[in-house]
Amino acid sequence: MTMGNLNASEIIDLVEKSYFRSVDNKNLDQVLNCFAEGASLTVKTAGVTYLGSDNEIRAMFENVMKDIASIYHGDFQHVVDVENQRIASQFLVQNDYDDGTHEDKRNCNFFEIRNGIFSSVSVYMTGENTLA
Repeated sequence: MTMGNLNASEIIDLVEKSYFRSVDNKNLDQVLNCFAEGASLTVKTAGVTYLGSDNEIRAMFENVMKDIASIYHGDFQHVVDVENQRIASQFLVQNDYDDGTHEDKRNCNFFEIRNGIFSSVSVYMTGENTLA
């Protein structure tokens, strides 16, 4: 990823193509490449924060990827603040579980970007916290 400031298109690509596509494909290394070493990911609706891309955030995604059989993120709507390197993203989440159950959610994430990767992610999630 580019060092320094990203333009609006690059910010959207970071969120949709680099991050969410990697989550959907369960590519843990690529997901973690989107986060700065000291980044935080906070599920605001659950009051839980994960710190550090190579420890707590890694462990959280390892659990998500093993517990959910199929993950999909799409139907994105973004508000991009290029000057401050921030983006608010609303989207559809569809999770299929090993037990055959299916869940649709509408979530909104707020991303802060430093040097082309996430320094902070705030998650607002409908329903139960599936990132626990």
